[in-house]
Amino acid sequence: MEPEPRRFNFKEGEILLVDKPMSWTSFDVVNKIRYKLKYLLQVKNIKVGHAGTLDPMATGLLIICTGKFTKRLSEFQGLPKEYTGTITLGGSTPSYDKETEVDETFPTEHINADLLEQARQQFLGPLEQLPPMFSAIKVDGQPLYKKARKGQKVEVKPRPVEIFDFDLTKVELPEVDFKVTCSKGTYIRSLAHDYGKAMRSGAHLSALRRTKIGDYHVDDAWDLEALIEHLSSLEMEENA
Repeated sequence: MEPEPRRFNFKEGEILLVDKPMSWTSFDVVNKIRYKLKYLLQVKNIKVGHAGTLDPMATGLLIICTGKFTKRLSEFQGLPKEYTGTITLGGSTPSYDKETEVDETFPTEHINADLLEQARQQFLGPLEQLPPMFSAIKVDGQPLYKKARKGQKVEVKPRPVEIFDFDLTKVELPEVDFKVTCSKGTYIRSLAHDYGKAMRSGAHLSALRRTKIGDYHVDDAWDLEALIEHLSSLEMEENA
């Protein structure tokens, strides 16, 4: 469902809900919107930021703030997040998702409904989670993923997170669909990786979509292309 077109005040501040396309980085989305706004408003720069990074392979809700509303980004970042996705059992990847190739395979013949449920329950509540090496966390001023791509080994410390809900919505082995609600800072890729290990196997995240941030829902978000088209129509109005 596309939001109703309306007048915006981007300089004073706006909150835009955007459905991030696959293969785009969160920065790509921010940069695209900033570029259009600079042209629309005829300014050299305008503040635009997002509240919570989505990996390139993920789709779904980004909260974009402009102008003075960028001061509220930390407020939105602290809200619980809801995701849906698919975990593929039997193979792990260095990035914990499909961005890199499977580098190790594991047995899955022993996995049954009881084991799936027992493992699921291990990931409810407060956890100490180890972030993936392929992440934007900075060590010595450089994102981990850059070090990982160079083959460098870096010690990463576990971080406290909380999983409020973790439901298995469909099981067709080796694929397991899920829905999870979690705290700020939770890596769903790490959840997938650790879930596989909990079943004496391996796993990686093969699909991910962020559906909610707090009470903000992706159903109320702009398709990015539709938003850019709408901003272009505003350009025409402004220049008419």
